[in-house]
Amino acid sequence: CPTPAQLKTSNGSRICAELYQDNSPYYDQCCEGDALIVEPGSDVPYMPWAWSATISSLVVGTRCELTVWSQPGKRGNSKHFSS
Repeated sequence: CPTPAQLKTSNGSRICAELYQDNSPYYDQCCEGDALIVEPGSDVPYMPWAWSATISSLVVGTRCELTVWSQPGKRGNSKHFSS
């Protein structure tokens, strides 16, 4: 997996988080699947349909916090992640 400081776009812009889909349970392979990019300041109350209940791992960038909920529309239990 990339380190939090390595989360940048190809042009060098900062990325807040990368979420990875349906990948290996082995740590050295857990960030090789499809990735969903979360930009700084994003507010996304609903996950894209294809990503629902399929995220297997995530990396949060430096100076970022990510909050996820167990139900759509920011309902249910929440969990906070930061680096």
